[in-house]
Parts: sequence; structure tokens; C-alpha cells
Amino acid sequence: MQAWKDFLTTDYGLMSAAVIAFMFVMLGYIGRFVARHVKEDTEAHERELRAKA
Repeated sequence: MQAWKDFLTTDYGLMSAAVIAFMFVMLGYIGRFVARHVKEDTEAHERELRAKA
């Protein structure tokens, strides 16, 4: 219980929480970025294959 109290009330605990939250935000952003670009590249490749046929 003391660990949670330190985590939520001390300056180093709050900074750790901020870093953890930032990492989750970046994970979501990078995941969406990669998924969007994979989808765009897949669609472009399929259009290219249809144009050749």
C-alpha cells in the first residue's frame, strides 16, 4: 500500500506516472501511424497489380 501512496503523491512517483502515460500515448500513435501506412501501401500495391493485368 505504501508503494501506491508514494507513486501517487511524490514528485518522482508522479513523474513516473507521466512517463508511463506518455509511453501508452506514443504506442497508440505509432500503432495507428503504421497501420494507416500499411493499409495505404497495400491498396497502392493492389492498384498497381490490377493496372498491370
